[in-house]
Amino acid sequence: MTDPEFGAHQPVEGWGVLERATELARSGEAFVLATVVWREGPTSGQRGSRAIYTASGEMHGWIGGACAEPVFIREAIATLEAGTPRLLALGASDRFGDLPQGAAAVAMSCQSEGALQIYLEPVVAVPHLVIVGSSPMATTLAALARQLDWRVELVSGSGFSEGLLSAQSILVVATQGHGDEEVLAAGLKAGPAYVGLVASDRRGHSIRARLAEQGFGDDQIETVRVPAGLDLGSTTHKEVAVSILAELVQLRAQGAFAVRIAPRAAARPTAVDPVCGMTVEVDAAAASLELAEGTFYFCCAGCRTSYARQRGVA
Repeated sequence: MTDPEFGAHQPVEGWGVLERATELARSGEAFVLATVVWREGPTSGQRGSRAIYTASGEMHGWIGGACAEPVFIREAIATLEAGTPRLLALGASDRFGDLPQGAAAVAMSCQSEGALQIYLEPVVAVPHLVIVGSSPMATTLAALARQLDWRVELVSGSGFSEGLLSAQSILVVATQGHGDEEVLAAGLKAGPAYVGLVASDRRGHSIRARLAEQGFGDDQIETVRVPAGLDLGSTTHKEVAVSILAELVQLRAQGAFAVRIAPRAAARPTAVDPVCGMTVEVDAAAASLELAEGTFYFCCAGCRTSYARQRGVA
């Protein structure tokens, strides 16, 4: 099923989640792999249940019901941003037991009264480097980047298209005057994390002027690094490759290629369930109860029924 808030929530279970994780890792997309490592029933989450939440906002698998899922997604996003694993405990605070140092505990008082411990493991994508050109420098750069286990694509100018790039991609144009402007124009449209051109300062000024004539704004044109790489003075072709990779490694260490997490759908208003204390999103599907003093929202129908009985309106 597809949820407009959580993205495409695919009914993938068990080993299928691990297969999907392998596919995502090969494609270069960052994600969080979640595994239920402990449970105390009754709860719909089972020990060994797994789920994935991707940087693009998709969820695959199953770790628990309506109470656990929103908290899982919130904590998965935090895990992606931090880039470090964490243990998440969900349930009534008196059922957590002794938790390891650093574990995140979120009190939940759902009708099931169950409790879960979920291990969240971020899988951060390796850099995706697209090199356009067939020169010895381009070949050397590709070989060096592969030694770092980066995902590398080496293509000719005629074989390049913006479809090869994503917002996390690194583009190095080394076509040596053969269609530089065309490759850069296509690359800039994709908005990659880095665009570098192997050329002299003088040629760089000329190409930037031509890009401006094609309608590209100053903010886009200024993202093109010319010449690409650290300034090492007079160097050989192979040393130019080293200087470019050194610049990319430096930028990565500075966080320039950090994971970009897709913004969730427009934030919905929230309310606090007066029975269990859960924060719930207010929408047409939420369990609610209209009283004289206003509308109350609940995490589930059970909480709504309980509150209605308390107020004498069941």
